[in-house]
Amino acid sequence: MKIEYKFVDGTVTEIEVDGSLAEFMLEMKNEGEKVERKETRRHVLLSAVDPEDRYFDSGRDTPEEFARKDELERLTAAIGRLQPQQRELLRRIYWNGEKQKDIAAEDGVSERAITGRMKKIYAALKKFMD
Repeated sequence: MKIEYKFVDGTVTEIEVDGSLAEFMLEMKNEGEKVERKETRRHVLLSAVDPEDRYFDSGRDTPEEFARKDELERLTAAIGRLQPQQRELLRRIYWNGEKQKDIAAEDGVSERAITGRMKKIYAALKKFMD
């Protein structure tokens, strides 16, 4: 019976062996595959359990990551305390990338008025985050 033999250097060849050795080699290969399947089932990726990196280390420096998440939560809470018009202006400028000049023209006010509104928003956010 012929079996496929892989050398250490990576080359593969077929060699002729007697039946008992071929059966033994096949049994060893099957047993190795069973063990591999069994081991694979035991492993669970942390990214599957925690896709948003909330509970396990994301690979970044833990104190820095904790501080960043804490600051982001505080900022989100502060934005939530703004007036609806202020949140809308913030969204248009930072998330939509609209220019203050265009917003002013659309609202029928001066660009300086929009700048003033943004200063009030910054002051309110700073107050809420302290």
